[in-house]
Amino acid sequence: MSAQGVAVLLSWLSCCGSALWRSNRYVPTFSTKSVNILFLTFRIPTELVSFNDLRYSSNSPSYHIFSTRSTITLEYEGTSFLEWSVPGTCSVKNKSSPRTELRCSSPGVHTIRPVVVGPGSEEERNLSVPSSHICFLWYYRAMLSLYGYMTQKMQIPVRFYGMQMNLHYCLCLWSHTQEINAKSNVMKNSIILSKQLATLGQKPTIFTSLQRKVYFPDSKMKNGTWHISVPMTTDDVLKEIKGNQVAFQDCFIADVLFLLTFPLLTMPEIPDSLPITSPQGSQLILAWATCVLSSVVVVADMETFQTNDSFRTWTRIRVPPNILTDDERHNVSDVNISWDGIFFLINGILYIKTFTAFKRLGRNENLPDGGIIGITSRKWCWARHLLKSKIRSIFAVWTKSELYLGYPLLKFMKIMTTEKLKSLLNISPTDTLTIHNVEYPGHPLEIALLLSYCSACTVNKKIYVVIYNEDTEQWMNQDFALDVPSDTFVNAHFLYSALPELVLWDKHRVYYCYHNFTETGVIQTPTEFGNLSRLSQNSTIHIIFIDYYGNVVVKMENNIMFYFKANIKDAVKLHAWTNSTLKSAVSMSSSGLMYLIHVFENGTIRPQEYPLRLEAKSVTFNSKEKCPYVAFLNNIFSVFFFLDKGQNVSIWTQIVYPENVGLYIVVESYGPNILQETYQVHYEVALGYCTKTMTVTFFQNVNYEAVDDYFKLQHQNTGLLLLHMRPSDSARPCPISQKVFQIAVGCNPRKYIAVKGFNKKECLQHDFFYHIEKSYLRNKPSKNLRVKYNWKEYGCPLRLDFREKFHPLVQLYNENGYVEDVEVNFIVWEIHGRNDYSFNNTMKKSGCLNEAQTWKSMIELNKHLPLEEVWGPENYKHCFSYAIGKPGDLNQPYEIINKSNYNHLVWPIDHSGMYVFRVKILDPNYSFCNLTTIFAIETFGMIPSPSGYLVAAFLFVLMLLFFSILVLSYFHYMRIYKQCIYETLNKYERTPKNN
Repeated sequence: MSAQGVAVLLSWLSCCGSALWRSNRYVPTFSTKSVNILFLTFRIPTELVSFNDLRYSSNSPSYHIFSTRSTITLEYEGTSFLEWSVPGTCSVKNKSSPRTELRCSSPGVHTIRPVVVGPGSEEERNLSVPSSHICFLWYYRAMLSLYGYMTQKMQIPVRFYGMQMNLHYCLCLWSHTQEINAKSNVMKNSIILSKQLATLGQKPTIFTSLQRKVYFPDSKMKNGTWHISVPMTTDDVLKEIKGNQVAFQDCFIADVLFLLTFPLLTMPEIPDSLPITSPQGSQLILAWATCVLSSVVVVADMETFQTNDSFRTWTRIRVPPNILTDDERHNVSDVNISWDGIFFLINGILYIKTFTAFKRLGRNENLPDGGIIGITSRKWCWARHLLKSKIRSIFAVWTKSELYLGYPLLKFMKIMTTEKLKSLLNISPTDTLTIHNVEYPGHPLEIALLLSYCSACTVNKKIYVVIYNEDTEQWMNQDFALDVPSDTFVNAHFLYSALPELVLWDKHRVYYCYHNFTETGVIQTPTEFGNLSRLSQNSTIHIIFIDYYGNVVVKMENNIMFYFKANIKDAVKLHAWTNSTLKSAVSMSSSGLMYLIHVFENGTIRPQEYPLRLEAKSVTFNSKEKCPYVAFLNNIFSVFFFLDKGQNVSIWTQIVYPENVGLYIVVESYGPNILQETYQVHYEVALGYCTKTMTVTFFQNVNYEAVDDYFKLQHQNTGLLLLHMRPSDSARPCPISQKVFQIAVGCNPRKYIAVKGFNKKECLQHDFFYHIEKSYLRNKPSKNLRVKYNWKEYGCPLRLDFREKFHPLVQLYNENGYVEDVEVNFIVWEIHGRNDYSFNNTMKKSGCLNEAQTWKSMIELNKHLPLEEVWGPENYKHCFSYAIGKPGDLNQPYEIINKSNYNHLVWPIDHSGMYVFRVKILDPNYSFCNLTTIFAIETFGMIPSPSGYLVAAFLFVLMLLFFSILVLSYFHYMRIYKQCIYETLNKYERTPKNN
């Protein structure tokens, strides 16, 4: 039947046959843009699904190396096995063993099938085995070291996969070592291999994916390993080990992506504590930390488990006795994890388990004491984002009528009620509106509410979606409605995309909403019109797993799985992998890959790698589904870009596709309309293939100078944009094409300025006090000012001769170091109020046509503001136009400095002193940041003028001393004179007598 005939049939059924269905057979309808579509299905008997499982594995972790050089382990779980059926280009080690090894000598898709006893045949696997020259993997071990700051020291040897050899480092994990068991042999081979590669020029480096930093190893190897010191951060945890292009026996080393965080601790198992579980017979409940994917909590019906390394090791989470009743301990309905602890939802009450306590949350934390129906946290990790106002939430709690957002340190805030939502959505107060579900979208600052609306609430209800932006504090009602039975519960997960895109599901079907709710419907299947339950032995949907690459896996309660991709509207059934009776869940590994978690009846838990990429290729091979393009390339090497004033971001994208297919590149943006875009597209056709290259440049063209409200204009033109580059068409076999990134227009908090030549190392590191003469201060106080020199804040002062002028050279830095010399205008002022300095340039010499702004004039205009706020980019006006400013004395000092105007600071000639200056960027079109810095200068060389009192006192003492000496000398000489006179007289008197 044609597609049009099917549509007519469904239309007829929707108007004539809907009354025949019981409530539990009701299929929801979509309503979007005033279009209602009713999907009905007929029950068709299906065969029972066999759970005799065929599995395969590779020696390399996460199937990193799966090629003609690999040894593939085949395993069949069942009692009816006879032998393996493999193509002639492949060979098995033991054809009749349920567990054996497979090697394929030629690349291609090889069909592997177990031959079994009895009618029918087992599912076959179409294994895609490529030819590759990669047969080595890096292996690392992190050790905590202290070198003044927190670092993690990496030991990196090489591991070998392929050619019938496994070489391991002695400190690696042994769980997948199969061919070599002797520890001494492993150590010896690892040392030999690593040293051989080092001799050939191999040297690993660590690249960080978020901040694009590079870390190099030590100059010398130690015991066959390379050592790299890596700082520990919270916002740059995704790292990649890369090596040189060095071949050993025609083999190269594969790059390895891994997660490196601060050391994470698991909850201790306290003696005499009791298990906390979900209700008996329920499915596993799972939660993982948003940006630390290896940190997972699983709640089963016999225990709760926690891990920080994807369940390679794990502990049990238990609670102290006498806090919960037995019924409460076995009635966990939801769980979540954050840096504050592990949250449990039990009977409508929220509890938190920390390292030291198990606590009930309620009124003291601004939460309700009961009636909570759900908790959730963010699903997509955005290590960086731009938030203009408050901090963003990390957690959401809701009742039927209230929404609470959670912040670090157990702070919660009620932000909305259904009564307010009724007025926002223009809903009658008599109608019923409740919060049905809450989910965080892909946007790092938004949260979505699924609202349940009905009037009579007897048969049907509508599900609406409302999105709240935490930055703008705006509520946006989406053009979407889903009609479901009144007793149906709908879950939702948002895709990793720029536009709001999500999948919703009930017990039997999955619904899609693509491209900002413009495309909606039911995910279809080859039969049963999208009813997944009828394709899986009437099981119901348990979990939907979505990864960063656009893969979507629907896991049923009996472990049957279905697969589709983002923007794809039909699903395929994956091969059976896990026994239907085993309790299992789906999680994401540190590298973003899917893996399974199995919980056993004996109270243990075990992870299992799952080759989603290989399994998806296997099920789509026979359908002849092909990717419409050959390659999709771009230069998006980061997921976050800061865009400041005067800057731009250019993205290069290329798509290669067969001629006459007609593909193009789609650029989707979501956020405020604050950027302009320019496109450059280049076509090239050769050998039947089209190559389309597009360069997109994002920029802002706003003049912030001399505006009425500078800060308001800045606020209006800052914000966060999400962008998505994708092909116009895609399919399940297509390679990864999800390229979602942020452009944050605003101030980068890690950007700062500094004056060249100043540091904190070239002086005596201590604080001291000094005095400033009151006559040198701007506000003319009544007494001298005593100042404490804060070395930690001011740094080392630069000592200058009083005759030496100083021109500050301002430099811009960010988290990666030096960026550029600042060439725009800036101002300086002495922070303690000194004004006994000047500038060598005058307004006339600088080219002013009208009187320029000065500190004196700006203080007069802004007397109500502190000194640091009276002059800045918000009120700057230049003096180089007759239309701006007013005439005046152009012989005044020009107090604005830039790199090229050679305006210098000039010091007084009659005294020396200590000056602490603050620099502020004055150009309003330079940065959204208020860029300032401090530098200090100490002048010397001038003999200070003595005090008048001191001179007078000195002269008085000098004259007193002079007159004292004069008087003393007078009397002294008088005495001498008298002695001479009397001696002469006596002599003459004695002479006559003698005669």
